[in-house]
Amino acid sequence: MRTLRLARIAAEAEGLRLRHVAQRTAVRCAAAVVALVFLGGAVAFAHIAVWYWLRLSFEARHVALMFAGADLILAGALGLLAARSSPGRTEVEALAVRQRALEGAGASIAWSTMAVQVLRIVARLFVRSRR
Repeated sequence: MRTLRLARIAAEAEGLRLRHVAQRTAVRCAAAVVALVFLGGAVAFAHIAVWYWLRLSFEARHVALMFAGADLILAGALGLLAARSSPGRTEVEALAVRQRALEGAGASIAWSTMAVQVLRIVARLFVRSRR
């Protein structure tokens, strides 16, 4: 009975951990997609800046470069956010609970297996002594 309870606790802890991992992964993916959009914008504005530099006045080139620089800064900040995301406290605690529950279930199974083996040996000895 205790083994089943520990296994259930381990499964619930693993489910909680997996939900948080999925949530964190979704946030990281969304931030990475937005970062790529801004990186694409930065490249587009860099191309526009070169075009302005070739075709128009000096001031227009600075405006395009400012937009490209702002996009690069934003893409870098979002890229760092996506790269530095680490497991939260809930995920770490759920993993620890799962590990403890599985260790307890393993120890419980080992004791019950050993008890069954000892009972078999005692039963055999008892049967032999009666003959």
